Amino acid sequence: MKSIRQFVSNAHARRNRHPAPKWLPVFAAGLLATVGVATAHAQETSSHIFGHAPAGEVITAQSDTGLRRHATVNDKGRYNLNSLPPGTYSVMLEKDGHTVDTRANIPLGIGGGAEVDFACPKDQCAASGG
Repeated sequence: MKSIRQFVSNAHARRNRHPAPKWLPVFAAGLLATVGVATAHAQETSSHIFGHAPAGEVITAQSDTGLRRHATVNDKGRYNLNSLPPGTYSVMLEKDGHTVDTRANIPLGIGGGAEVDFACPKDQCAASGG
């Protein structure tokens, strides 16, 4: 009967008799890089609409499927509606709860964006600091 020391020694010898192929680390690195790229692309499934409009007003984007998202224009006269699914949108400028201007048929693709600007009084969208 073999001792445990002989068994472990023989197992070590068997393991080292056939080392891993030299191409294996290169293959593994390539595989991980491919998986990383696929994961990054998988995250780019949404789109966004952004632009300039009068500060403090509300922008509403409505898709052709009925999805509605709202954003308030910041003090610099900018807005951004993120995480929108691809589709065709109508973008509305609202003042005091009423639609005052609309841009229709805005196409959004996967991972893309569309700039939709609205006119500002005297071409100044930022809030006046006073």
